[in-house]
Amino acid sequence: MKLQGSAQRLTIFVGETDVWHHKPLYTEIVHRAHAAGLAGASVLRGIEGYGASRHVHTTRILSLSEDLPIAIVIVDIAERIADFLPQLDELITEGLVILDDVQVITYAGREADGREE
Repeated sequence: MKLQGSAQRLTIFVGETDVWHHKPLYTEIVHRAHAAGLAGASVLRGIEGYGASRHVHTTRILSLSEDLPIAIVIVDIAERIADFLPQLDELITEGLVILDDVQVITYAGREADGREE
């Protein structure tokens, strides 16, 4: 799918140990975004952060945390993002969701079969 121009970025912050039916919550969100046909999603693991609990989670060895921050970033047109938001209501019990208007520049990539576009 080629996406260029005005779009929205949906960023979802959850904890690394958050689960949905015994699997990581971030995995469920990415799979649902894929099934919904959204243009793309990435999961980023934070090295340090805190949220509503005000407890700092870190990868530093002396205070190693098992619940690091996870950010799931999804980009698509505003209408598709809006259609996807109700699924987050079902999945997320604790976290933060941010919507940003963005401009997308797409560089040529590979098609699913590995051929150049």
